[in-house]
Amino acid sequence: MTVPNPTAPASAWSGMVPIEDTALAVTDTGGSGRPVLYLNGAYAGKRHWRPVIDALGTGTRHITYDERARGRSKRSADYSFEACLRDMDAVLDARGVDRPILVGWSYGAALAVHWAERNPDRVSGVVCVDGGIPYGLTGEEGRERIRGLFRRMRWLLPLARPFGLAARMSADRHADVNIEINEVNAAIGPVLDRVSCPVRYVLATGGNLGAGEEEMERLRTALDTVLARNPGIRVSAKVESNHSHILRKDFRAVADAVRELTAAHDREVR
Repeated sequence: MTVPNPTAPASAWSGMVPIEDTALAVTDTGGSGRPVLYLNGAYAGKRHWRPVIDALGTGTRHITYDERARGRSKRSADYSFEACLRDMDAVLDARGVDRPILVGWSYGAALAVHWAERNPDRVSGVVCVDGGIPYGLTGEEGRERIRGLFRRMRWLLPLARPFGLAARMSADRHADVNIEINEVNAAIGPVLDRVSCPVRYVLATGGNLGAGEEEMERLRTALDTVLARNPGIRVSAKVESNHSHILRKDFRAVADAVRELTAAHDREVR
C-alpha cells in the first residue's frame, strides 16, 4: 500500500484497508484541514457521522471507517476491544494521518480515550459523544442481563443491519461485545486521569436501548469525579437527544466540540 505524504494535502480516497484476517471499509475526504477520525458505536457503521461531517464542512479532513463485520468491512475471528484499537492504528497508518482529533460515539468514545492515553504524542484531542464514562454493568448479574437482552433481540438484529445498527454477528457475539465494553467502561477512570490531550464530552439525556432514563443519568453523573481530577477534560454540551439519536438530532453540538479543539490546537502551535 502506498502511504500518502503527510506534508501535502491528502487526496480523497475510499477503499479497503487490510489488517490481520479482515479488511476495513475506509473513506477519507482528503484536503489539508485538521484530520478527524470518527469512531462508531459498538454495532454502528460510519454512515451515522454524515450530519457531523456536513456541519464541519470541507475545511476539515474527515476519515470514517466501518469496524469488523459492520457496514462494508469484512468479518473476523476477533471482535475484541484490543482488536478495535489495532484497527485504529491500521487506518491512521494507511492514510498517513498525523495528530488527528478523535471523535467517538458510545463504544467509539472508549476507543478514543484508550488510544489517546496510549499515544499521547500522536493525538490532538478527543471528543466523547455520550460514551467513555466510568460506569458499566459488570459481574454475573450484569452479564446475564446483557445476554438476556440480546437473546430477546436476536430476531431484530438482521433487520437492523441495513440501517447500520447491527453487525454481521450472532446475538451471542453482540452480547460478548457489549459485556466487554461494560467492563472497559467500568475501569476507564484511571485511563481518563492519565489522558494528557484535551477531551470534550457531548452528553445526551434520556434513556438507551436496555437502560432507562434514570440509569443513564447515573451513568453520566459518574463522570463528575473525573472532571474534578483532570482539568483537561470538560463537558462541552449536554443536549436533549437520547443516546441513540444524538448524532442525528444534536450533530451541531458535536461539530462545535470539534471546532473548540481545533481552535485550541491552532492557538497552541502558533
